Amino acid sequence: MERAHRMKNAPFGRSLPRAMNMCGDSLRAARGTRGQRDKPTAAARVLLPMSRQARGLGRIFRPRSRDKRTGQMKEFSIWWIEYSVRSEQYRESSRSRNPVVARQLLKQRLGDVAAGTFIGPQRDRTTFDDLAQMVIDDYKANGKRSLDRIEDAINHLRVPFGGMKAIDITADRVTAYTAARKAEQAANATVNRELSALRRMFRLGERAGKVARQPYVALLREDNVRTGFFEPEQFAAVQARLTEDLRPAVEFAYLTGWRLKSEVLALQWWQVDFEAGMVRLEPGSTKNAEGRVFPFAALPALEGLLRTQAERTRAIERASGSIIPWVFHRGGRPIQYFRRTWIRACRLAGLPGRLPHDFRRTAVRNLERAGVPRSVAMKLTGHKTESIYRRYAIVAEQDLKDGVAKLAALHERGQASRRTIATSSAQWTSQPRVQDALRTDRRSE
Repeated sequence: MERAHRMKNAPFGRSLPRAMNMCGDSLRAARGTRGQRDKPTAAARVLLPMSRQARGLGRIFRPRSRDKRTGQMKEFSIWWIEYSVRSEQYRESSRSRNPVVARQLLKQRLGDVAAGTFIGPQRDRTTFDDLAQMVIDDYKANGKRSLDRIEDAINHLRVPFGGMKAIDITADRVTAYTAARKAEQAANATVNRELSALRRMFRLGERAGKVARQPYVALLREDNVRTGFFEPEQFAAVQARLTEDLRPAVEFAYLTGWRLKSEVLALQWWQVDFEAGMVRLEPGSTKNAEGRVFPFAALPALEGLLRTQAERTRAIERASGSIIPWVFHRGGRPIQYFRRTWIRACRLAGLPGRLPHDFRRTAVRNLERAGVPRSVAMKLTGHKTESIYRRYAIVAEQDLKDGVAKLAALHERGQASRRTIATSSAQWTSQPRVQDALRTDRRSE
């Protein structure tokens, strides 16, 4: 009540505009004591100017501490910022002796708060290794089959970026990494897989609130469309030079077009139904996560291969006293590594550089040659989209030659028809009656 009474009876209490125009002496009189800088009264506080840093906009400061030996207060040279977000106070160093830098950092943080993109100082502590672990955990959690590929890409990225803070991985450093990998003769597709892994890291980090933004990552142009396929005699030459335990699996991939490593070598006997004449891939076990069925009973070569492999497996089971669940195995153990064996067989067969994935292209081409409808062929090989299937439907040089030969035959038939018509016309005009008629027509003209 007393405070309200003083406010009411103050000389400027009735008219604030008049009070705003009061001179300095009147203002000091309102404070209570002329010329003194005591604590202002409640009425005088109305006229005091706003503080330099408004409430809620944070502040910049230099920390102070007391010297343990002298007991004097000392002020550090580095400027810090302080601000609050949702009633939680944050302090972080500007790492600069210049107050302008600190003000800019404070303005940036407050701008992030206003835009709803505030992450906090922890984003500056996020490292490349933190993001890499997030990608690996994501692949494991989702059961992705390409975990080994992403780990290989991360190992390459770790050479220049390992231990580096995520905020320091900028677009120019990513470009420098790309140039360095190209200098090491890495293929564009290989570099792109590594850059895609880096983009995935930042995408997950941004989703988790550990990084503010992603650096610009430019991918290289890829021109790596494979054109390899096997003719029957080429396949026989390579198969003959493979080890005995690998030959059935390779023949199965050649006949069906299924992926050798992830689908053929992972087959187990419970997926083979001899009564129905079907071999199945369950949903989730393929690259596109869709199931697949191949009726091997309609293909005698494939049925004979599976029955022979079943007899061989039973013989090993009787000798070892153990159950072998895999269709294709190496003495009862699953086949996991065959790269060296494959490279050696291709080199000895005079076909260096060929890939096991060429069997997939070969199967697609054979289905096209056999006139199998494209929708049916896609179900057999497991292609989800027609655009990808068309990439595999490669036309061989012999097919091109056969096509041109058919075109030549068509032209030859056309020329023969023209020659027949010309001969018939000449014979008709040579007749005496036709000659007399033509002479009469010319005289009438």
